[in-house]
Formats: sequence, C-alpha cells, structure tokens
Amino acid sequence: MRNCSLLFLLIFSCSYFGLFADSKIVLPFKIGEKLEYDLSWGFFPVGEATMEVHSLEKIDGELCYLIRFSVRTNSFADNFYKVRTKVESFVSYDFRKSIRYRKVQEEGKTKRNIFVDFDYKQNKAKYFQNGKLSMLTSIPGEVFDPLSMAYFFRLNELRQNHQITLPTCDGKSFKKIVIQTGTKKKISVPAGTFYAIETKPEMQNLRGVFKKSPNSILRVWYSEDKNRIPVKISSKVIVGSFNAELTNLSGLK
Repeated sequence: MRNCSLLFLLIFSCSYFGLFADSKIVLPFKIGEKLEYDLSWGFFPVGEATMEVHSLEKIDGELCYLIRFSVRTNSFADNFYKVRTKVESFVSYDFRKSIRYRKVQEEGKTKRNIFVDFDYKQNKAKYFQNGKLSMLTSIPGEVFDPLSMAYFFRLNELRQNHQITLPTCDGKSFKKIVIQTGTKKKISVPAGTFYAIETKPEMQNLRGVFKKSPNSILRVWYSEDKNRIPVKISSKVIVGSFNAELTNLSGLK
C-alpha cells in the first residue's frame, strides 16, 4: 500500500509531444465530471478514489482548469496503512501545460504538504514541502504533472499496438517513459461494460514501489469511445497486486 496515490496517478499518463496541429482543442470532458473507483489489494477491498474536473480558476491572470483527485483507505486497510491523500492540478485553459500542483499527503506515518509551481520563464519546477522551497528541477518547456496527464491522455484517440513517450514532472524530477498500447477488448467493471484499449508503460523509469519491483507489471484500460475514460487498472509489484475499477461516473460531456 505504500505510495498508493502516486501509484494510482502514474497509471493514467501518456505523451504530449506533437499531438496538436492547431491551438483549438475539443475536450472530451467538462466541468462537473466525476469518476469514482473501488480499490483492492489482492482479493481485499482497501478503499476508494475519485477524480473530478472541479472548476475554472485564475492563476496569475491565466485561466486554468482545476482538477482534483482523492484516495482514501477503508476501515480494514486503515489498520495496516491509512491513506487520506488529496491532489489538485491547475492546467492551462488550452490544456497545454501544468501551472500548479498541490498534494496533501497522509499515508501511514508520512504527512506532507507539497506545492509545485511551474515557472516557464525560467524553465524550472519549484518544489515546496511544508511551505519551504526544497528543490528546483529543470524542465524542457511545457510539461504536465501526474494528475493533469490523466486527463491530457484522453484528448486523443488511442491507437492499437502503438508506442508513445510520456514526459513527467512531479516537481522533483523530469522523466520520459515509454508506453505501449495493446489491442481492444471488452472490459466489465461495476460501472458497466466497455470496449477498451490496454496501455502498459516500461517500468524502469517509474519511481516509488515500481522501482523496487524488478518484475512489476502495470496495465490500464481506456474506453474506446468519445470520453476515453480509464475504466480499469491492474498492477503487480513485489508487495502484491493492486486493482482499481470504475464504479460510478457522472457529469459526462
């Protein structure tokens, strides 16, 4: 259960290089969309997660989407590793870059308040922990934090049996991760049955629990429809198997 929120956020990511021919983007989601997931570790239910397109906000005069994510363990899992983590991402209105990233992390004995400011004039990500600047990370240009990429990935139609590159920045490091897409298949989850395409990242550049698991596997299935929703996640790491399944969805475009 360690790094539970990071694990859940990383599974949705994909590349942004060269995907847009013009500046007009038709988003497949809108303000008010909410996705809810049940989480399990092996055969045991351990909690729930929610992803939400919350509102439009202005950051230093720039209009942004505010996206929220939360994950919490249930009473059973609380006895072993209690999680109450909330994440916010502010993304530019044209959905080309992250502006700010916030994370209030409560996982086991770890409690952190993280704030990341993406400074594109200096090409730096400024990482604050508990109110203090603790790190400056160089970025190559427009980048996305782990949460915003979960939504950016949905902007484009998935291609079967294709390879794409994922640039990530969580404020502490910038990475490029290769992701392979698989074939379409029918996936049944509590929210319904979907035709979905499997995606699978190469694991060597993923941080956290994946780095400690040499034979780890991670898969996420995106619905093959106009909404392109992540409907199921499955992973296998050294400490067991993690699964997330879509249970409820509302506010779809």
